[in-house]
This record gives sequence, structure tokens and C-alpha cells, in this order.
Amino acid sequence: MAQKTMKEFTLEEVQKVVTTIRKAIWLVHTTVPRGSLNDGIHTQWIVIDSKVYDLSKFANLHPGGSNVLFAESVAGKDATQIFFGLHRQEVLFKPQYTRLQIGKIKDQEEHIRPLAPGELSQVPYAEPTWLSKGYFSPYYSDSHRRFQAAARRFFMEIIQPESASEANIIAMRLGPGKHLKGRTLLEGVVKPEEFDYFHEALLEGQGIIHAELARVSSRAVLDGLLAGLVIGVPPILNYGSPELRAKVIPDALSGKKFVALAISEAFAGSDVGGLQTTAVRDGDYWVVTGTKKWITNGTFADYFTTGCRTETGFTVLLIERGPGVTTKQIKTSYSSVAGTAYITFDKVRVPVSHTLGQVGNGMQVILSNFNHERWMVIACSISAQRLIVEECLKWATQRIVFGKPLTSQPVIRAKLAAMISRVEACQNWYESVTYQMNSMNYNEMSNKLAGPIGLLKQFVSRTARETAEGGMDHPHNPSNFKRLISLCLDATQVFGGRALTMTGMVLAGAEDVLGDLGVRQALKKMPRDARL
Repeated sequence: MAQKTMKEFTLEEVQKVVTTIRKAIWLVHTTVPRGSLNDGIHTQWIVIDSKVYDLSKFANLHPGGSNVLFAESVAGKDATQIFFGLHRQEVLFKPQYTRLQIGKIKDQEEHIRPLAPGELSQVPYAEPTWLSKGYFSPYYSDSHRRFQAAARRFFMEIIQPESASEANIIAMRLGPGKHLKGRTLLEGVVKPEEFDYFHEALLEGQGIIHAELARVSSRAVLDGLLAGLVIGVPPILNYGSPELRAKVIPDALSGKKFVALAISEAFAGSDVGGLQTTAVRDGDYWVVTGTKKWITNGTFADYFTTGCRTETGFTVLLIERGPGVTTKQIKTSYSSVAGTAYITFDKVRVPVSHTLGQVGNGMQVILSNFNHERWMVIACSISAQRLIVEECLKWATQRIVFGKPLTSQPVIRAKLAAMISRVEACQNWYESVTYQMNSMNYNEMSNKLAGPIGLLKQFVSRTARETAEGGMDHPHNPSNFKRLISLCLDATQVFGGRALTMTGMVLAGAEDVLGDLGVRQALKKMPRDARL
């Protein structure tokens, strides 16, 4: 489709159109009864970042009412500062609003633009230190930087499930290992033998999957595409028989089949040892009976990596969807996209060859899987916190209150400082743990890093709640942290009412502003002769 040619105007011409129409409206009002005006006479043009928009037909549909658009400081004026004090930039890129543009201002260029595919944000602390100009890191090499640039560009340009399989994103999210051998990783940017946990960290925290998806979409979409595979496939890779791996892994890594980790039950969430789903041996089969709850991707999964009680103890089986397996989607405050499910196993016959690890040794299978899962979750949290820091810095700079940017308020700068300090502390501890993972084998990681990763996850979860509380998650699963951050403690105070509702409702004033008001009022009434 040919790009629309935009007519050029001067600011004087834009203002003249609005002024002329206002005079016409006044004349008509003096000669005809109220209510008989032709709607077409209400012409309304404004300028935003050198672009001219005709809002005549949109005015009555404006969520804030038409009066806002006809204000003296808006109608026919350059309303760039006012617009960005009320809206996010993405509003201008929505199809229903882009079509309202009728031209541009002559000899003016657009100054506010979104990031180009692969481009790094220049907002302070929006990127980790190793990606910031002039800074250095002992952990990252040119290979990581090339991979990061390609990953960000890929995700920003191509957001399709098919693309994830073609680039081997699923395989890379399982970490380094033999499963990468012979695969082309992200169009050959990095070789399988070069791929390490810092490359995966780019996928998890700073690159294509979590951070980049957070910039352009929601965490729920990511979980719907890949979450179950990331936590459900490793036990098959590490403990499944060669025949079972050959049957399941290729389809899982290519995105043709979904795998869900089915451990949690209504009466046994974090208490893995209290599971009530049973598996009874019957010849060459297990007969599985029981239920699972809060299972991510369970609604549409083809396979279930399932924890069961057997005569000799806790055992993990890979159960294929079939007779006796029913799933029901659970409604959560999180999102339906992730396919969170309640699963019923009604005397399901599972081949003994689908046993993962030794019978009765299922605890080792699951616990060894937790390290990588928790490390991945940590990366996602850090990424989300960093995104919040970037957005708060942007908003506090563009939002004008009391005639000055929000950043002029000491209390706002203090909150930004606290958020920045938390995310940088998380980042540095995370990189230290990741370096240890690169230097250890699988058994060493299971033996030495379970404690440090657990402590790091606790710390990151707490900082996430301080920076951003109220994220949507499986409400009854305490092992997961707040994965999709929406309502913020510090960030809510920075964004005010816009942190709570899409329409920007203010609930009686931000608490920090009210607290400052209360103290200032008290100080005004302080007796002049009061001394200690």
C-alpha cells in the first residue's frame, strides 16, 4: 500500500483554521436556535510533535471529553507537551488515531520516536550496565553483545509463534547442552558450543523473550507460548529414556507439541511430599488417579510431566493426553492466555517406559529442575523491574505538575533512587550466580547453587514487591513471584491515578503528595517560640 502523502502547514495556518471556525460558530449561535448547528462546523486541529491532526470527528469520542480539545492551550496550538503529560506515546501509533493525521508542520522534524528494531534505550538504567556505553563487564563478551542485538531486533520485528521455533528459541530457553547440537541458533548469530547461561540470560532477562516481550506485549503471551515447555521439558531431557526423548523432544522444541509441568495440587502446592495423585503398577503400565491444579499450559498441553505417589515413594511420569485425561481452564486474575488448568487423571494407563528417573526418586528429578526454573523466573522479575524504572523515569520527566516536571519533587527523586538501587543490586547478584552456573556441571549446580538461587529469588521477589506490588499470578501458588507487574508501590506514586486505571482516575490524591501537604500545613501552624 502506497504511503499517504502528507500536506505541509505552518503553525499560523493551523491556528487560523481553528480561529476562523470559532468565529463562524459564534455567528451561527447568534442567528440560529441552540442545537441546530451543523456538526461539520466544529473543526478542530492540533499539532503533536510536528504532526497535524484533525480531531473534528473524534472530539465527542475523546475519553476525557471534547472540552479538553477545545481548550485555549490546545486548539490550533502545538500541544506536544500537554499531550505527553496525559498520554503514552503508543497512543499515536494506534490505527484509529494515525488516520487522524492530515499533515505536518513545514520545516519541522519529528523529535519523539519509538526505538527502532534492535536499538538500545538511552534512558538511564533502562539497560543493564554491560549494555550501557562506556561501561565494562567481566561476564559478557562480543558474542553476547551480537546475540543481544540480533535477539532484540528479531523479537521487535517478528512476533510469531512459528518464528520462535525456526530460531530455536524454545531450545535455547532450556539452557546450554547436547539438545542444541546441530541447531541453527537465531540465524547463526551464536554457535551451539558457544551458547552459555549468559546467552540464555539475554533470552530470559535482557533480550528477546522476557524483556523484549515486556516492551511490546504481555507476560501472559510469553507464558502461553513457552512457560510449560521451559519447566516441563528438562526432566524429560535429563531423566527420560533415549526412546522417550526421541519421541517427545523434537516436536516440543519445534513448537509442535506442548508440555506442562503438573506437580501442584489443591492440597499440596509447595508441599511436594504431600501429593495425593497415585500411580499403581499394573504389568507394563502405571494406572494414575488424581488431580492437579494451577498447571500453566495445562489447558492445551499434549504431555504432562507429572508427580505421583507410588508404593516406593514419589515418582515422576510423563503422561500423554488421551483417555482418562481431562483439563478444565481455571479463571485467574492473571490471564487466560497462559492456559492455567485443573487436571483430572481418571485411571489413566501410562507405559512404564514413560517413567522419568528411578521409581521412588522423583524428588531428585523435581528439585534438580527447580534451580533452572527459579533462575529463569529471577531473570524475568529483574527485566520487569528494569522496565518499570525506565517508564517511571520517562513519565516523571514528561509529566508537568505545579508548573514543573515531576522530577523537580524530592520525594519522586527519592523513589526513583530506591527503584534504581534495587534493580542494580538484583542484576549484580544475578550475574554472579550465572557465572557460577557457567563454571559448574549439572550435578555441581544441584549441590551448590540451590541455596544461593533460593536466596536470590527471595531477594528479587521482595524488591519486586517493593518496586511493584499487585502483579497478576496464580493466586494460590506461593512458589511463584509476582510475574506480571501492574500496580506499583513506588511506581504507583510516580504515575498517580494512571497507575490504577486506563482512564487515569485519581483516587483522592497520591499518598506522598498528601503526606507532604499535611506536613506543610502543620509547619505553617508551628508556634514561633517553640523550641526543644
